[in-house]
Amino acid sequence: MAAHDAKEHPPVRFETHPDRYVHWKLDFPAAHGAPQGQVARLAMDVKEDRGMRPGYPLKLNSYDLGVDIELADALQRIRFEHPEVRAVLVTSGKDRIFCSGANIYMLGSSTHAFKVNFCKFTNETRLYLEDMSQASGIHSLAALNGTASGGGYELAIACDEIVLADDGSSAVSLPEAPLLGVLPGTGGLTRLVDKRKIRRDLADVFSTVAEGVRGKRALEWNLVDEAPPRAKFQETVKRRLDALVAKSSRKSHAPVKLGPLEAKRSDKGAEYKYVSLVLDRAARKATLTIRAPKEPQPKTPADLAKIGADAWCIRAWRELDDALLDLRFNEPLIGVVALRTEGDAEAVLAVDRFLSENEDDGLVREVALLIKRVLKRLDMTAKSLFSLAQPGSCFAGSLLELALASDRVYMKDEDGVSLWVSPMNAGPYPMGNGLTRLESRFLADPSKASRVLETQGAIGTLAAQKLGLVTFAPDDIDWDDEIRIAFEERASYSPDAMTGMEASLRYGGPETMETKIFGRLTAWQNWIFQRPNAVGEKGALTLYGKPERPEFDFRRT
Repeated sequence: MAAHDAKEHPPVRFETHPDRYVHWKLDFPAAHGAPQGQVARLAMDVKEDRGMRPGYPLKLNSYDLGVDIELADALQRIRFEHPEVRAVLVTSGKDRIFCSGANIYMLGSSTHAFKVNFCKFTNETRLYLEDMSQASGIHSLAALNGTASGGGYELAIACDEIVLADDGSSAVSLPEAPLLGVLPGTGGLTRLVDKRKIRRDLADVFSTVAEGVRGKRALEWNLVDEAPPRAKFQETVKRRLDALVAKSSRKSHAPVKLGPLEAKRSDKGAEYKYVSLVLDRAARKATLTIRAPKEPQPKTPADLAKIGADAWCIRAWRELDDALLDLRFNEPLIGVVALRTEGDAEAVLAVDRFLSENEDDGLVREVALLIKRVLKRLDMTAKSLFSLAQPGSCFAGSLLELALASDRVYMKDEDGVSLWVSPMNAGPYPMGNGLTRLESRFLADPSKASRVLETQGAIGTLAAQKLGLVTFAPDDIDWDDEIRIAFEERASYSPDAMTGMEASLRYGGPETMETKIFGRLTAWQNWIFQRPNAVGEKGALTLYGKPERPEFDFRRT
C-alpha cells in the first residue's frame, strides 16, 4: 500500500478538468466590458460537503487541497486552451463572503507533513498566478464582494489588483497569528511589504487584528486598490478589467487542449509515456526517469499547435510535474530520489533549438514557461535529489536542468557518457532567486557559467569535472558501490535536517519575494506548525472553534 499522508485516505491525485470542478466555475463572459472571451472569470463557490477528506465542512468558502487543485488546473488551462484571454477575474460565487482561507479543521486534523506540503502547493499556485501577469501578460483582478481573510486575502494579494466592496461589513484580514498561533502560510506577510510596499508598522497592526480592516482604511493602508460602495462595485470592477485587458501584452496562439496523462499506477510506482517513477520504499528511495522523444517533434509553431499536448515539450513536463506531486503528497517516507534520463540527446537538443528559435511565438512561450514552473517545483521538492549520468543518459539542454537542480551529480567515468548544453540553459528557466541554475552553481565565479555555455557538442566526464558540473565521477569498478553507499547514507540522516539543509543550499545568491516566501514557509512556518502553542493539547490551532481558550508558553525563543 502506498505510504501516503494517512493510510485511511486514498492517494491524492492532481489531474482534473473543468467538467469535474466542484468548487470553481470557469467561464468567459462578455459582460465585463471586454469582448467575449478576453476575460476569464474564476468564481469560487466551495461546496461545504465536498471536502477532499471527511471530517470538516468547507464553510464560508474555506478551502482544502481539492479546491486548490482545481484552481491550479484552471490557471494552466487558461494559458494553453484559451489564448484569447487577456485578464482573469477572481471572485466569489457566494454573497457577502469572498474566501475565509484554508479550512482550519482540515489543518487541525492533518499531519504536519500534509500541512507543509499543502501550504507549499498553495504558494506555488499563487506564484503561478503572478507569473501569468509577469511572463504571459495575463493580468488578474480580485473582486472582493465580501470578506477575504487568511488564505482568502493571500489569494487576493497574489492578483495584480484588488477591489473591495465598502459595505460596512466586508473586510480583509490575516488573522492567523491572533487566532491560530501560526503565520499566514501562503506568502501573506512577504507580499504585504515586498509586493504592496505596505509600511511595516501598518503591516504589523494588520497582521494582529483578527477582525481585519474595512473599506476606506483598507484603501488608505494600500491593502486594496479601490473600495467602492456596493452600488458601484460592479462598475468599478468593469472599469478596471477594461484597463487590464487594454494593457495586456499577451501574444495570441492556437489553443492546445490538455488531455489526460493516463498514467499506469501500481504499488511500485507510475508509468507515463515519457516518465517513470519507481519506488523502493524499504530503502526510502525513488527513481525518476525522463525519456527523450522517439517520435518526430515540432519544427515550427504550426507543427506544435497541430501535435498539441502530445508534443514532448508539453507532455513530458506535465508528466514530471504530476510525478513530483505524487512523491510529495503520497510518499512522505521516500527520502532520496535518483534522477535519470534515457534516450537520444540530439532529440532533446532539437526540441531546445525549436523552443529557442521560436521564443517570441505565443504558444512556444507558454511551453517554456511550463517547463520553468515544473523545474521550480523540482527545486522546492523536499527530497534529496541525486542525478545519475550513465551510458544511455541524455542530460542535454532542458534535461540538463534536472542535474543542475540536483543536490549532487554522479557521472560515470566511461566513454560515451556525456552532458550537453543548449540555449535553454542560458535564461529561459530561472530559479526563484532570479538566476539560472548555472549562475546559481557558480556564484563565486560567474564566468564559469559562461564557459559552460560556450562548449560545443558532448561534454565527457573529465571535461564535465573540470567545468564544475559533476560532484563525483566513479569509474565502472566503483560505480555501483559508491552509488549504493551514497543513497543508503543519505536515507539514514534525519529528514528534518536534510529538508532544512537542502532548502538553504539550493537558494544561494539574491533574495527575492519568491525565495523569501519559500524560505519563511520552509523554516518558520514548518517550525511553528510543530510548536505546542499552535498544535499542542492547549494550542490555538487545536482549540479553534472550541469554548476553551489556548494556553501559551510565553517564553520567547
